[in-house]
Amino acid sequence: MKKWLSISVLSLALLVITTGCGSGQPQKVSDDSNDSKEKTVTLKVWVDEESVAQTKEMVEAFKEEHSEKDYDVEVVVSDSMKASENVKNDPEAAADIFMIPHDHLGQLVESGSIYKNTKFADVLEEEMTPASMEGATYQDELYGYPYGVETCVLYYNRSMLSEEDLTSFEKITDKAKIGINLAESVSDYQVAPFFVGNGSLLYGETGEDPEGTTFNDANGVETLNWIIDLKNNPNVVHVKDDMVSSMLDGKIAAAIGGPWNKKDLKGMGDDLGVVPYPTADFGSGSKQMYAFQGVKLFVVNSSTKAPVDAMELSNFLVNEENQLKRFELTGIIPSNQKVQESDAVKNDPVAKAVSIMSQEDHSVVMPKIPEVSTFFSQCSPLINDAYSGKIAKDDVQAKLDQFVVDISK
Repeated sequence: MKKWLSISVLSLALLVITTGCGSGQPQKVSDDSNDSKEKTVTLKVWVDEESVAQTKEMVEAFKEEHSEKDYDVEVVVSDSMKASENVKNDPEAAADIFMIPHDHLGQLVESGSIYKNTKFADVLEEEMTPASMEGATYQDELYGYPYGVETCVLYYNRSMLSEEDLTSFEKITDKAKIGINLAESVSDYQVAPFFVGNGSLLYGETGEDPEGTTFNDANGVETLNWIIDLKNNPNVVHVKDDMVSSMLDGKIAAAIGGPWNKKDLKGMGDDLGVVPYPTADFGSGSKQMYAFQGVKLFVVNSSTKAPVDAMELSNFLVNEENQLKRFELTGIIPSNQKVQESDAVKNDPVAKAVSIMSQEDHSVVMPKIPEVSTFFSQCSPLINDAYSGKIAKDDVQAKLDQFVVDISK
């Protein structure tokens, strides 16, 4: 789950200082830009290690489809979580195309480090899920090329819980133990979306308004009180690094986790089940429990000497055929709507659950404005203190009021 957390405020500051671009946007390129006329085009692509081999194959297919040009494309291993920092360190030496988690998008746009997607907005709008397009867009402008989505899901033990038990949080905890990260770092990733599911807003309706958080409204107060009460429920157990072992040992019957836990939980054999989140009653009726949604993107470096060709290749890398290949080889859940409906995805329980969770009535796209780094630094302590009993119910409103002020900075 850490792969979806934003880079630090210090990294953001250095990014802005080093590029010296402020919020400037590189000049828009047209379809007849000089690079589309060049006979030989040199491009570099940064991808995560797991994606190197398949990306090289995709590049070869792209070159075959565009045999009118001589493409020299180098595919290089580079951690997508560090791409923003690497671009900041040396924009000219950075790749023309690189992978990022979508919550880095605002930082890169503000620093003028990436090109707008000026060629393929209509194509992607038709093919991708609405939420993935939201993740690729900043201030109403499309920048990214979505190639995958990611959310948490609910893993459970089939021998301990029935399908009917899984329909609500209350039914689960009436029967067996559920594990959630409530008392350590990164609890914000799992628990903060519950506020949104209960009706509060995180950075406004679009996730881009620094002063638009309403976690201190009546719904937010209700949610934090619900978290406080979880401590008194013997069937709610705090887990973090011990989540997998607790599931394997049968100490808990269900747990919130992500696609990254799938491999380690296979030891449960046929007892392993996975479903979207249930509903929960936070105090005023049943509501769908929400997760954060992350969107995996390719973006184009504003320093590229071949922006049109870089956009062409980026779009090719995220097309329907390549998203299916990527899923089959690495398990990355596709953002392409047709691929989500394919038998390959529907026959994979984790992928199917993530596809459902990635719908707008089950998840909220993680904010991508620079202020989100402050949100993450402030939210875990709030949740941890509530669960551990350090926040009295009489103080909930004041705590949330201050939290909303703090995360707007």
